[in-house]
Amino acid sequence: MNKTNSLFLGVSILAGAAIYSLLYSDTSIAEDTNAQSSINNTISLNWQETKNSFVKPSKQELKQSLTKIQYEVTQKDGTERPFKNEFWDNKKEGIYVDLISGEPLFSSKDKYKSGTGWPSFIRPIKENALITKADKKLFYTRTELRSRLANSHLGHVFDDGPAPTGLRYCMNSAAMRFIPKEDLLALGYEEFVPLFEK
Repeated sequence: MNKTNSLFLGVSILAGAAIYSLLYSDTSIAEDTNAQSSINNTISLNWQETKNSFVKPSKQELKQSLTKIQYEVTQKDGTERPFKNEFWDNKKEGIYVDLISGEPLFSSKDKYKSGTGWPSFIRPIKENALITKADKKLFYTRTELRSRLANSHLGHVFDDGPAPTGLRYCMNSAAMRFIPKEDLLALGYEEFVPLFEK
């Protein structure tokens, strides 16, 4: 990517963030800062109980289970405010999973500080963890990322990331749950325990 394209992409990201910040007040963001606490029993918290029998909750159930920003992001393809979201600066070890289905998405091992104010990763936790889709909502085409089981909007992927992939998976905290490494076994994510034993 040349300098002109990089500058254009950076300006586009900042412009999108500015537009979004006009749509949501600080009150709604403050309400959702600790978004994980809003999840109720409609959404299973154990991956082993979910992965082979997941049925996406109805819109009404999701509206009752999710906070305003979680619903806006996952169901209406919204974008949360940069630097005012739960995981942008999270440095704990563990994995990030789809908020609704619990499907594994990213590892903290692949998270890096992109300076954008959103949680960013160089790769997904598995090659087939995400669905990509062309997003033409802005004045240029972006690559949208969605979860496989719940079809949740997660964020976008850009080609301005660091080595070795050169990619930046720019995610919304409101679309994910974080599973600390010490809880992986108890919550049915034992296959990822070895990632944090090296």
